[in-house]
Amino acid sequence: MAMSCKDGKMGCLDNGKYVRYTPEQVEALERLYHDCPKPSSIRRQQLIRECPILSNIEPKQIKVWFQNRRCREKQRKEASRLQAVNRKLTAMNKLLMEENDRLQKQVSQLVHENSYFRQHTPNPTLPGKDTSCESVVTSGQHQLASQIPPRDASPAGLLSIAEETLAEFLSKATGTAVEWVQMPGMKPGPDSIGIISISHGCAGVAARACGLVGLEPTRVAEIVKDRPSWFRECRAVDVMNVLPTANGGTIELLYMQLYAPTTLAPPRDFWLLRYTSVLEDGSLVVCERSLKSTQNGPSMPLVQHFVRAEMLPSGYLIRPCDGGGSIIHIVDHMDLEACSVPEVLRPLYESPKVLAQKTTMAALRQLKQIAQEVSQTNSSVNGWGRRPAALRALSQRLSRGFNEAVNGFTDEGWSVIGDSMDDVTITVNSSPDKLMGLNLTFSNGFAPVSNVVLCAKASMLLQNVPPGILLRFLREHRSEWADNNIDAYLAAAVKVGPCSARVGGFGGQVILPLAHTIEHEESMEVIKLEGLGHSPEDAIVPRDIFLLQLCSGMDENAVGTCAELIFAPIDASFADDAPLLPSGFRIIPLDSTKQEVSSPNRTLDLASALEIGPAGTTKASTDQSGSSGTCARSVMTIAFEFGIESHMQEHVASMARQYVRGIISSVQRVALALSPSHISSQVGLRTPLGTPEAQTLARWICQSYRCYMGVELLKSTSEGNESVLKNLWHHTDAIICCSMKAMPVFTFANQAGLDMLETTLVSLQDISLEKIFDDNGRKTLCSEFPQIMQQGFASLQGGICLSSMGRPVSYERAVAWKVLNEEENAHCICFVFINWSFV
Repeated sequence: MAMSCKDGKMGCLDNGKYVRYTPEQVEALERLYHDCPKPSSIRRQQLIRECPILSNIEPKQIKVWFQNRRCREKQRKEASRLQAVNRKLTAMNKLLMEENDRLQKQVSQLVHENSYFRQHTPNPTLPGKDTSCESVVTSGQHQLASQIPPRDASPAGLLSIAEETLAEFLSKATGTAVEWVQMPGMKPGPDSIGIISISHGCAGVAARACGLVGLEPTRVAEIVKDRPSWFRECRAVDVMNVLPTANGGTIELLYMQLYAPTTLAPPRDFWLLRYTSVLEDGSLVVCERSLKSTQNGPSMPLVQHFVRAEMLPSGYLIRPCDGGGSIIHIVDHMDLEACSVPEVLRPLYESPKVLAQKTTMAALRQLKQIAQEVSQTNSSVNGWGRRPAALRALSQRLSRGFNEAVNGFTDEGWSVIGDSMDDVTITVNSSPDKLMGLNLTFSNGFAPVSNVVLCAKASMLLQNVPPGILLRFLREHRSEWADNNIDAYLAAAVKVGPCSARVGGFGGQVILPLAHTIEHEESMEVIKLEGLGHSPEDAIVPRDIFLLQLCSGMDENAVGTCAELIFAPIDASFADDAPLLPSGFRIIPLDSTKQEVSSPNRTLDLASALEIGPAGTTKASTDQSGSSGTCARSVMTIAFEFGIESHMQEHVASMARQYVRGIISSVQRVALALSPSHISSQVGLRTPLGTPEAQTLARWICQSYRCYMGVELLKSTSEGNESVLKNLWHHTDAIICCSMKAMPVFTFANQAGLDMLETTLVSLQDISLEKIFDDNGRKTLCSEFPQIMQQGFASLQGGICLSSMGRPVSYERAVAWKVLNEEENAHCICFVFINWSFV
């Protein structure tokens, strides 16, 4: 038996004797390991031939060395992960112990006060609300309210407001001034984003979060103060005045504007006081509240088209943590004036859960994302040479540009043309700021092509379709709704040439991932639309179009999360300051009730679900497991921007209006196919995996494996076709079938296979077999393919393959065999990848 070596300098022979490697050999092996940590037998022999210093080492010794090296690497990573988890648990345990002690003291004090008030109340039978259980902080504030002298705009008056704001904020962050309940679906733990709570039964809506971040308190305060950098709905924060205080703190007067998330609601603004100070225990506090006329403080006139909302005492309590980092308490408490929007949209402004997701958790995610980037500075550059900060800036520009298009503020140069009551609103913008940079890439003698930006936008109500599933389908199946000519027109404002990045393609649409944020809540990617546009030099030769795309909220299991798909044409240089005209979709859930829990592959057979049958009925296939039948509503906002010439304005406006109406029809058709209520009304429907063809294929796969290998592929002994298919589908190893053509493409995969390839059954047929292997894998496959055809099966050494998203996947070994049909003719080739994992 081979024995592992701790220092990497010992080899093993069959006789059990150790062989010491020279430092030069270890160095050479380490270099090879970083290039290919899991080489095949052919690759190992090739390494010995290419590296003379390893010529005296047997291939088996090389194999053992690589096994030991992978084991040490795995142990090192696991030890590092456990240390990080231990630090999180220690800090969280300390936090929970402090919270428990505080609550116990609070309970004791409330019990004592309750007893005192009962003894000294002259008429205990007085009717009215029983406030005996209110927190001492809250009751104290009620008594103090009548004693506070009138405040004014003087420094002393503002400091009085600031100190009261601080006290009320702390009573919410660490006290019981607000009744907090755990946010549904958020379970605290070492791998969670933090402890998230929402208000119950208080004025306005409130959310609270507590988490550990690997940043110093001053850096945390700097980030949370820069609200536009992490709160996507924040349009601007203007500091109107800054006043230092005698205790070393700072008072700031702020005017803040928020974008409206949809065309159906007006935007909000706030007139705020922000107070930054340091507590006696060294904690840093940043607290805020709205300034109102009743406080006799400075005022801010109302701004046209904005609804003045109120921020109740909110903020951030930042405490230094032992061993580095900070523990942060976040409180957001607002009254968003829900009565100013249509009744159907009021859940967006009356739900504390919505506030927690888009504001409170967004701040915590930003802090954790930056902390993660700081800790991984050496590996933070992606394949496009972009650092995370640059990608965050690009995603911020995409989101901000989309919000500008949806809101169309007049002070940014937007104006409505045509009928503002039309189902599709058309706005134009000819301001220099909006047009700046759109034509700068045409520096080769071609005249500028755009002097006006036109936007077509609309909103629609969706019924009973999860936003994540719908947006994911729109992302993966662009041809179902997009017009190739319009895509080319969208790209007319920038010059798109050959792209220097290496992109692999599976047809007309290629997705190249750029980066994922914390918990994969958001991702950036480049979309390559092959051969859709034409170059300015030659109107006949087709060229590729590239889109920078932002995706968020695609996980349909994240109930209540806003889902966005925003994209913009980019030029070939893909510069950080590249001009962007964002377009896209935003879907916001309206109902607070739990939506149905759907399968991750809900859209597996949506292509067939959209086909019209002979009787005019829609054929739909879906996974019916977990359908709860609840009625969930959401609002979708669509906005498309075009760079045009001014004399083409009327023509493009008409074209854009019809285009958006066509998209709305396509979305309604897709939503209908995804709707559980529509599916349940169809006759004779079955799940995608319940078709006789799939059951037959599963039986052929298992029978052929038994014939060639002499053992069963599945552990279950059930004989029914449905049981065989079910067990095959849920098999832990990735099982994938490909056609027997000159260029084999995948035709079937179980759930593990789809997860490994990061695709769906609909998109599976767009992936060819050779695309998932690297050069070594393709060589191995070519050498083993004749054996598969002659002998019927072959065993492949472990190695690395690629998912459809370009991510490397390692597997311990693989087995390939011919799948025979009833006539014992070869139907396809099946692969099983054993013990696979993403590298």
